[in-house]
Amino acid sequence: MQNAKEETLKINKMGTANIKMLMLSMGLPMMFSMAVQAVYNIVDSYFVSCMSDTPEIADMGDYAVNALTLAFPVQMLMIAIGVGTGVGINAILSRSLGEGDREKCSKIAGNSIFIGLCMFIVFLLFGFFGVEPYIKSQTDNVQIIAMATSYLRICTICSFGVSMYITYEKLLQATGKTMQSTIAQIAGALTNIILDPVMIFGWLGLPAMGIEGAAYATVIGQFVSFVIDATFHYIYNSNDFSPGLKYIKPQGAIIRQIYHVGIPAIIMQALMSFLTYSVNVIFALVSTEAVTAYGIYYKIQQFVFFAAFGMNNAMIPIIGFNYGMRNKKRINDGIKYGMIYTLIIMFIGAVVLQLFANQILGIFTLSEKTCALSIYAIRIITLGYLFVGANIAYQGIFQALGCGVHSLILSLVRLIVIPLPLAFLLTLLSNAEIFVWIAFPVGEAAAFVLAVIFMRKMRKDKINSVNNIKL
Repeated sequence: MQNAKEETLKINKMGTANIKMLMLSMGLPMMFSMAVQAVYNIVDSYFVSCMSDTPEIADMGDYAVNALTLAFPVQMLMIAIGVGTGVGINAILSRSLGEGDREKCSKIAGNSIFIGLCMFIVFLLFGFFGVEPYIKSQTDNVQIIAMATSYLRICTICSFGVSMYITYEKLLQATGKTMQSTIAQIAGALTNIILDPVMIFGWLGLPAMGIEGAAYATVIGQFVSFVIDATFHYIYNSNDFSPGLKYIKPQGAIIRQIYHVGIPAIIMQALMSFLTYSVNVIFALVSTEAVTAYGIYYKIQQFVFFAAFGMNNAMIPIIGFNYGMRNKKRINDGIKYGMIYTLIIMFIGAVVLQLFANQILGIFTLSEKTCALSIYAIRIITLGYLFVGANIAYQGIFQALGCGVHSLILSLVRLIVIPLPLAFLLTLLSNAEIFVWIAFPVGEAAAFVLAVIFMRKMRKDKINSVNNIKL
């Protein structure tokens, strides 16, 4: 086993490269790719906000953005299931690589592909039977229901691309091949960005499909990412494990290991979907404009949050690999620089959004009231961004060390336990449209206190007990 570990260190940069630079070399490509991902989420909202009014419907752009906002929690849930599963894949695969167990790595990769196929079947069934009841639970506006249902039904029924691209992306990231996964994600995002106006407005001889065109552009972009990720996986990952079809046969022990970390991560990621759905319902008590403003703010903040999550995605395999190698110094360096870089990202994001809120919102075609509420959201919520950065970093640390439940509890506090009840109470105030945004930074601050307590115990129980390997 010792020789296997030494060989793994020789061929995998996560066991040998300088942590400070390794974190950047792995994190920056993922940050960039996720920033592009945020761009095409913004592009969707931008183009549908430019949809022309009809004789029957004024402010069509606001209606379209509202429809995307109502559909978005399910899209987030789909991503949550994929990414949460991917966290489990990433954590145990990187750890097994660190242990030098090639056969186990091959089984993990094969079972991951099987799980991706199962996810698609679940999304497909929801597309046929669950979309319309879900949309109607948030609004009774007939026009918004029709638009949101059409958009979301396409995204779920045609979800094979997103189910499989996330799977192959995580297999690449777990082996440190973040540049390849970045190329795939950027290619898919650019495909979406290019196709959005073409399919929404009917350019190049195509019929104008409106909001359905935005949905088709999204699923085509996801399929492009899947094809490229899968190609890279079968070309490059053969150095670390065998990608043969025989390993796709499901094995209960492997799947249980994936979901031991993955289920808490799925729930944690799904909390964002539940938060968005709940906020849509709560903010509807204030006004339709408040719901639309939250949807716009959420798309904008993804630029910053996705960058932080990109660094988080680099932290997990680096810390997990070195935890598998039992290298205490590299574990601590991974924690240190992952935290520092994430805080820097969130600080820069907060400053930029505070300074340029008006200019950023100016790109959307929105009503005056919706724009004003969006500015309130940015000004208030960004005050808690340093707490957000610390919490995101702690979640990655806990996942890498196999403590998914701690990440789940932290997410429950920051996303559900504190902000939702507080937001509901704030809707009772006379100036609710202004004060309701306070719920978000308060939730992050409370979660940060809890995260620090968790980290002290984890350092004592897990990290300080690690005996460094002798090479």
